[in-house]
Amino acid sequence: MPVLEEKGQIQIHTENIFPIIKKAVYSGHEVFLRELVSNGVDAISKRRMAAMAGDCSEGSEGSIQIRIDREQKTLTISDNGIGMSADEVKRYINQVAFSSAEDFLEKYKSDGDAIIGHFGLGFYSSFMVAAQVELVTLSAREGSEAVRWTCDGSPSFSLESAERSEPGTDVILHLMEEELEYIEPARIRTLISTYCDFLPVAVQLEGETVNKREAPWRKSPRELSDTDYIELYRYFYPFQGDPLLWVHLSTDYPYTLQGILFFPKSSGRADWEKGEIKLYCNQVFVSDSIKEVVPRYLLPLRGVIDSPDIPLNVSRSALQTDRKVRSIGGFVAKKVADRLKQLHRDEPRRYAEIWDSVAPFIKIGAMEDEKFADQVAELVLFGSTAPPATESGTADDGEGAPAEGDGQAETGSLDPIPAGDGRAYTTLAGYRSRLSTDNAKRILYCTDEAGQAGALALWKSQGAEVLLADTFIDTQFIPWLEYRHEDLTFQRVDAELDDTLKEQESELADAEGKDSSEKLRDLFKTALANDKVTIQVQALKGEEAPAALILLPEQMRRINDMGALMEQRLPGLPEHHVLLVNRRHPLVAGLLTLSAGAVITTPGAGSASPSQQLADDLACHVYDLARLAVGGLEPNQLSGFQQRSAELMGRLMQRGL
Repeated sequence: MPVLEEKGQIQIHTENIFPIIKKAVYSGHEVFLRELVSNGVDAISKRRMAAMAGDCSEGSEGSIQIRIDREQKTLTISDNGIGMSADEVKRYINQVAFSSAEDFLEKYKSDGDAIIGHFGLGFYSSFMVAAQVELVTLSAREGSEAVRWTCDGSPSFSLESAERSEPGTDVILHLMEEELEYIEPARIRTLISTYCDFLPVAVQLEGETVNKREAPWRKSPRELSDTDYIELYRYFYPFQGDPLLWVHLSTDYPYTLQGILFFPKSSGRADWEKGEIKLYCNQVFVSDSIKEVVPRYLLPLRGVIDSPDIPLNVSRSALQTDRKVRSIGGFVAKKVADRLKQLHRDEPRRYAEIWDSVAPFIKIGAMEDEKFADQVAELVLFGSTAPPATESGTADDGEGAPAEGDGQAETGSLDPIPAGDGRAYTTLAGYRSRLSTDNAKRILYCTDEAGQAGALALWKSQGAEVLLADTFIDTQFIPWLEYRHEDLTFQRVDAELDDTLKEQESELADAEGKDSSEKLRDLFKTALANDKVTIQVQALKGEEAPAALILLPEQMRRINDMGALMEQRLPGLPEHHVLLVNRRHPLVAGLLTLSAGAVITTPGAGSASPSQQLADDLACHVYDLARLAVGGLEPNQLSGFQQRSAELMGRLMQRGL
């Protein structure tokens, strides 16, 4: 065998190698192992394809061997792939212009298995951890001779004959002192599991196969069971329960992409900025931040997206504006919408049961993406005070009899959808199908069943159906819906009350020409002494109607809520609001009687009698109760309220004894 010996200078193309040397392309040194193992897998794939074309020997089953030598402080990554001749080493290693993948793909482009070409300069990442790199390689092509290439990280190299019995390549890293963590087996095992777990080639550490080898997302959904999907989720996200549902992605035009996305159970820890989806390139882990690829509203989904067509070695700003990347994001969003449509159509009960967990994705996505909004328009659910529909399509009033209305949305789906524990969910179309002609354009909703309990009870007592929009997102989603449906008006239950909730009673005026409503209005206005509170007096229907309600005009409240959102605080009770006093309530009627019996007794002109003072204090107490119901009492006001309540009850007891 002739002796080969050559020395020279590597022809460095600055635009390719410079970022590597400056350590700008890779976020951490550990990715060198990913790059070298990926190169080995490429070489094995190339040998298989070349052997099929009759250009080289086939060899045994491909594998990557990783060996550690503590004494020599070396880490060796070996493959039994296609190897290289001396000329190929000069071309692909020394010239460093492009990876060999491009030329190879051009020759064997008919094969469906793509080469990991996007890692491009991967071999040179070894100089992030090695003071010297040796490459011993033997081409699988007939008549080839082994060569050894050596470089210390400078542009100088040596190329000479070597000994290697089988085709393939050894990359021997002489580690720097500060990088000796990479001769620890546990560290290498962790890196293999992180970056190379799903590569189709066995990656062995000291003879033991470490990686799983099979990537479920590269299979057809027909080949996978529910258990397969759930096990993958548990592997990626241990101790976080099972997923609610999943979306299997697969396309080969106009780009190649596979993946599986999972909807997690709502946990309150969703990452809307970075995301929890893992990005792979031909089964090699690249990143756990995919915010440039997936629309922001889908970032908290979990799972994996695998595509060789996502440009990796470019700046983030370039990636964000890349047309192909935007197209991929649109494809993912559509597949998610299609999966939700299927579930809503085929398993409405199941869809309703998981609605709280999928709602943020749908609502935020609809507001941020017009195309996605069109795709999910019929998928938005609201909790409803209407009884759930039965399988026959009628609503169940709890006693087995159908309630008024046919319980069906225009789409013909089960609506309101029963979701267990007596809960029911409806779509906007389903709700509108049950509205009377007089109220066909008014949508009643409630955002806090406890805080708006009084008003909610009033509407329900008169047979009105109310939508339950009780998430933080709904403060923005409701106005967005109203903008999208210009013919509709969304009214919160405590915004105003219509005539159906009021008794139409005639009132008698006294000698001064005032009826009871006017007297009560004067009483409360004097007692509260607050011009920012508008006093209204009505006779409300229903035995459970409260003594008083705080009403918040819709537009005024929305402005207040938006101001609170911008200032990152809780909305609170606006200074300007309406106090609606129910003159039919026994407490209010008694208060009027107490005030009517008051006389001036006292020491100074204008002083109120004890009865009048008690009436004023009771009026203030009624107002405090109404504020308390809507969270209008600040924490620092609660102690004063408690003290006043105790004092007032004491005075009432003294009066009754």
